[in-house]
Amino acid sequence: MNKQVMQASDSEPFFPMSNVQTVTLGMGCFWSPESLFGHLPGVIRTRTGYAGGTSMNPAYRQMGNHTETVQLDFSPGIITFDEILEVFWNNHNPVNINNYKGRQYLSLLFYSDDKQRETIQHVLRRRKEQGRGEPETEIAPYSGFHLAEDKHQKYYLKRFPNAIEKLNEWFPSQDDLNNSTLVARLNGLAKGYTNLERILNEMGQWPIRSEHQKLIIDLVKQIRW
Repeated sequence: MNKQVMQASDSEPFFPMSNVQTVTLGMGCFWSPESLFGHLPGVIRTRTGYAGGTSMNPAYRQMGNHTETVQLDFSPGIITFDEILEVFWNNHNPVNINNYKGRQYLSLLFYSDDKQRETIQHVLRRRKEQGRGEPETEIAPYSGFHLAEDKHQKYYLKRFPNAIEKLNEWFPSQDDLNNSTLVARLNGLAKGYTNLERILNEMGQWPIRSEHQKLIIDLVKQIRW
């Protein structure tokens, strides 16, 4: 197949940016949560980073008082914030995550606006009424996010050299690759949260030009897992 570098506008679905919402959350080590949320239809972009603290310029080896977090952009017309919250609380134990003391691994939830805060309160009330208790999650307004180093972005996908080799041929930069909706789905596949058939079926519904849709599907089918 004749390969070419594919621009993000050609390779990604077109979501109305005015409707996109962002949420930042912590569930322990940020590698698995990124792949967990990345496989969900409606999640547009995932990225790992550090949040919740006051230390300047945090890094993995010098995190200060920040926590490992994942930041999501999602389309509420496809996946609601309510659904995001259920995935969040159903997939980690907020108490003493990973038996770790300190702030590196915490159950954290940062809301972006009053509407998200109200939804959080609604979901907490519902879970309490259902007998699931009130999780020991630190909930606060969003106050900033520091992007983690590149090696911590799409960590599970990067365990498959053939996948990264092929994707690097198509995306003009590492930022484009890391911010890709497609790559978020493949990171979920690499961790085992989804399968190739589901990804291909979803890609068939993305509103992109048919010739680019075919090229992307062919690319994904060529990856050796």
